[in-house]
Amino acid sequence: MNSNQGNERESFVAVQKNGDGDITAFRTSGGRTLNYEQALEEVKAGAIQGVNAFKGRDGETYIRGDADGDPSNNLDNLPTF
Repeated sequence: MNSNQGNERESFVAVQKNGDGDITAFRTSGGRTLNYEQALEEVKAGAIQGVNAFKGRDGETYIRGDADGDPSNNLDNLPTF
């Protein structure tokens, strides 16, 4: 364990999608693979940079990229793994 990593927030670098094109898992810049629920908990805890959690009209909570005007880092545009 590297205790110096406390300040280093990870980001999402790749995604897995299901047959409907919905994101089901994320790969982090640290090389970890998180399913959607694990990723959502990390986003809520502030451990992942560049994304936020929001509540949809259906009452469910979702992950989305921060609105920065750059479509290239949109979660849907990340490479798949």
